[in-house]
Formats: sequence, structure tokens, C-alpha cells
Amino acid sequence: MDKKNISSIINKQREFFSAGMSRDPPFRIGRLNALRKAIVDNEQKIFDALKRDLGKPAFESYGGETGIVIREIDYALRHLNTWTKPKRVSSPLAYFPSKSYIIPEPYGVALIIGPWNFPFQLMLAPLVGAIAAGNCALLKPSIAAPECSHLMAEIASECFDPAYISLIEGGAETAQMLLEERFDRIFFTGGSAAGRTVMMAAAKNLTPVTLELGGKNPCIVDADTHLEYTARRIVWGKFFNAGQSCVAVDYLLVDKRIKKQLVDRIVQFTRDCYGPDPSYCPDYGRIVNEFHFDRLSGLLGCGSLVMGGQVDRAMRYIAPTIIERITGVEPIMEDEIFGPLLPIIEYKDLSHALEFVHSRPKPLALYFFSRNKPLQDRVLRETSSGGGCINDTVIHETSTRLPFGGVGASGIGKYHGKASFDTFTHERSIAKSGFQMDNPLRYPPYKNHLKWLKKFF
Repeated sequence: MDKKNISSIINKQREFFSAGMSRDPPFRIGRLNALRKAIVDNEQKIFDALKRDLGKPAFESYGGETGIVIREIDYALRHLNTWTKPKRVSSPLAYFPSKSYIIPEPYGVALIIGPWNFPFQLMLAPLVGAIAAGNCALLKPSIAAPECSHLMAEIASECFDPAYISLIEGGAETAQMLLEERFDRIFFTGGSAAGRTVMMAAAKNLTPVTLELGGKNPCIVDADTHLEYTARRIVWGKFFNAGQSCVAVDYLLVDKRIKKQLVDRIVQFTRDCYGPDPSYCPDYGRIVNEFHFDRLSGLLGCGSLVMGGQVDRAMRYIAPTIIERITGVEPIMEDEIFGPLLPIIEYKDLSHALEFVHSRPKPLALYFFSRNKPLQDRVLRETSSGGGCINDTVIHETSTRLPFGGVGASGIGKYHGKASFDTFTHERSIAKSGFQMDNPLRYPPYKNHLKWLKKFF
């Protein structure tokens, strides 16, 4: 698609938004219901597309993709009428007689750019917020998951008037043309390098942005923990979607007193989950493309292999891999891994582990396993991350009641549940005065009005 056609679509969306239909709560509810029905009706097609692009099993496709979007829609439908109502707030006495309101209104035309790792969830969950808030939206999925991109284009064309919601497929050139246009809100999910590009483009038009990025998510394991449950939850949080998740455990920091016992249990539970040869396991995913396969394969020379390391480029397969004897300076510790490689670093004292985390950019998620409540409080007090879990991994990302987003290098802004509505909503502040009386103290000549003004304030 060329720049002229893109501009034409955006202009039509501006006309649609200006007509006011997208602001009508019954219209928003109707479009959310239409999207929900399309997801349910096309569930098997969605599962098949995810299988072809990423090798996802149906359980992960529902649990990490369609099920989350449906839950977001249902939550929005239950609360939309309340969210859209103006909120009355108190007015300063100095402005009597007046009433003050906060009116939630949509931004206008939003651009939503999605990634390839959870192509349905991370495109459609933000869309739920955009629709609920009354916006028009232009969607740009990742070309790295082509089957999912094509299917979403079909679903969008069946559900929505393109003047209201439109999806444009294409690669980096298409994304660049989109970013040259003026939008009223940009929502981007992806890597930090691309996030910087999006933010620079948005700055030209002073467009507000939400950047859902990533980072190297640490998982700290204290000696006082339930080893079996800790190992199981780490394995699940690391190898779900073959590690291709922005909230996946990126590396372990383990108390040296329990490192061997924990690693033994991680190895055993990984085998319990995926069998002696995970390449034959229907519940284990694949790397999205050859570029990322080669990138991940190049990290296998770091440290010492405890388990895994087997690769098959033709199948885009990399086995669940555990690596120890990592010091923190290896290539595998430079950038987010985004794959099924788990480096393990041991520490002697929790202070050393926290210093290691502090030395790096703020992560999207931080996980800490310990029975010790004071240590739990200390880790939360002395670290910063977008979110995280105590004694678990990943589950915070799936809640409609927990705003999800990054901090610092891991992102800007939040969504999920009410936070999605808020992200695509401008809170318009209105003070409404009557004509019953008029306070003369605010008008010149001021004379001795200052002392009365201070009393009012």
C-alpha cells in the first residue's frame, strides 16, 4: 500500500470520527460484541494460523491469545456505561457558584502497531481499549507472523467499516509511512529500538504514545523457597511460547546454597513437560523465523550447557536450554533473549543480586521467590520494574484488574481492563458556572482583595 492510500484511509477515519458515531456508547458495545463473535467464530482458524507461524499448541493459543482478548472484551462490556459517564468533582469555594466535571472523551484516530510473538492478543487487546474509549483505529500487525496478519485482516474487514477500523499489512516500509502520518494516539508493542523510532516520529506531531517494550526480566530465587513449585513456575514462565514473550523469565539469580537442587528440579520438570526430545512434543512452540533462530543459536556458546542446546534450522526448533557459569558479561546477558535459553547466575548474598539488577535498565517484569516476607518487601522496595510476581511468574500480565506496562527503558503507559480505556481516553476538565451571582473579588481594582483570596484558597 502506498502513502496516498494510507492518507486516504486516515482521512476517512477522521471524517467518521468527526461524525460522532464512534462516541456513542451503544455503538461501542455493538462493535465490541461483533469483535467477540468474530474471535469465537474463527477460533480454530486463529489456532491454525498461530500453529503455522509459531508452532503454538491450542492451549497456549487460547490461554495466551484469544482467551485474554475475550476476557478484555467481557470486562469492558460490563463496565463501559460506568466508564463513559462524566465524573463530578468538588469545586473550589473561590469559584462559587460553579460545578466541576471530568468528561472522558476519545482522542480520535489511533494507530496500533503489534508484534509477532502474541500477534492476536497484543493487537486486539489494545483495540478493545480503543473501541471502548470511542476512537477510530488503524492497525498494523507484524509481517513476521504472516498467517496471523492475513487472518486478522480478514476478521477486521468482516467486523468493521474500514472508515472506522482498518488493518494495513506490510513490513518496515509500511510502518515508516504510517509513522509519517498524524495520529491522535499511537500504541506500539515491540522492541526498544523500534520503540525509539516510534517515539521520535510521534514527537514531530506531539502525539501521545504508549510504548509496550521489553527488557531482561530477572528472576531472583532465595534459599528459603519451595523448590518444587519454584522450579515448575520458572519452567512455565520461561518456555511458554518457546520463551518468545516480553514477560518471560530472562535470567535467574539463584542463592548458591540451593542452586544445584533448583537446577536439578528445573531440568527434571522441563523433561516432564516436553519429554526427552521436545522436538516431538506437540506442546512446545517454534522460533518465529530464521533471523531469530540464527540470533538465538549464536548465543549458545555462552556459559556451560546443563540441558538442551539442540537446534534444527529447517524446523525453526531450539530445545529448552539451561545455561550456567554465567557471570553477566556474556553476549547472552546484553539484550533481551526472547527465546528458550535460560542463563543462571548464582549469588552469595541478596544484596549482590539486587546490585546486579540495579546495574541494568529497569525491566518489564521482576520475579522473586521466597517464603521470607521481610525479604519480599525488601525486593519490592529496592527494585523498580513495570510489574512482576512474588512466588510466581507471568500471571500478573493476564489480569484485567492489574494495569500492565513498563517503566523506564521497558515502556511508557499501561493497559488491560480499565487501564486500556484510560490509555485511549482524554480526561477533559470542565468547570460550569451559573448566573445566580458573580464574585467581585476576582476583578480589578484589587485593593485589599488579596487577603480574601488567600482565605478562599
